[in-house]
Amino acid sequence: MSAPSRATEQRSAPRLEPLALRRYTHLVRYSHFEADFDVLIDKAIAAITDGEPVEDEILGGYVNLASMVRAVSFREGKLLEQAFERLSKQNPDLVVLVQSLKLPLVKAAVESVTGNDWKHLDGVRLDCEAPAKGYYTPDLILVNRAKHLAFILDLKRSLASYGDTTRLEELKLKMLASAMILPDWLYKNHKRLMVDNVGVAIVDGASRPSDHASGVWALNEIDDLLEIDGAAACMAELRLRFGRRVQTLLEAEARGALGFVDPPVAPTPSRFRLRQSNKRSSLGVTSVAQRMREGPEPDRHDIFVPDDLFDEKEGSQDDEDDGRPVARIRVGFARRLLDA
Repeated sequence: MSAPSRATEQRSAPRLEPLALRRYTHLVRYSHFEADFDVLIDKAIAAITDGEPVEDEILGGYVNLASMVRAVSFREGKLLEQAFERLSKQNPDLVVLVQSLKLPLVKAAVESVTGNDWKHLDGVRLDCEAPAKGYYTPDLILVNRAKHLAFILDLKRSLASYGDTTRLEELKLKMLASAMILPDWLYKNHKRLMVDNVGVAIVDGASRPSDHASGVWALNEIDDLLEIDGAAACMAELRLRFGRRVQTLLEAEARGALGFVDPPVAPTPSRFRLRQSNKRSSLGVTSVAQRMREGPEPDRHDIFVPDDLFDEKEGSQDDEDDGRPVARIRVGFARRLLDA
């Protein structure tokens, strides 16, 4: 029997990027997680519709819609955390910690971060059992065992609401103070897991311009945090699909609040939902307010253009090390793993 030709081998081989175009050994595609992510989206949508809002004199008939919008913000954040965790596990060098992450805010660490430039704290490691005033709970902690590197991560669906407040700086302070005790905490609570470099990163799900020098990362840059090609593209596709489901849900609720009883058109891949027009202007564009003023016409078909198109586990180390944590710890805002 003759050997298969080169053309046959090329047709049967999976289509992957040439190694020259890839930055990391590990590669993921959305199709690898599609079934799992569909389940996560379904659960998030079910949770959004499960609430029972209390009557509100100001919101009136729109109280259900307002309740849904608030629920979307919370559920999107949880969805990002769950998807991020699953993607992280595709890099075998990473230990992904998501449970019981209650890091003590040691008084000495808080005072050190408050009164000094964090760059001057390089090499300082504090006891996690020292007197503390409160706790900080990150969304995830990633530990790269091969590089003895840890990341404290806080995922936000959007940092837009943090712009004119001090909340972002307060969050950074808590994260940096936690980073100073993290090596000791990992060693004592996670089978002598040792790190000598700790970075903190606030991941903005809306992928607005990042600022690594102050610890802010865009979601579309997470390939560099995880050392996994395609991770950011997977998260972008997840948000897109979740967004379509959410917009369909909100449209149905809005139509009900406005008194429209006809069911909404099923979502399409396009961001615009088109209907044939045989009347009105040459473009056939009609707003909801205009339709209410003029009244329904049974034989009229309009084009509706939405005002807002789209708003943009725990692992463990089985082999215990009898050594103690290193004395010098690097703490600071996260950098790409290649630069660590």
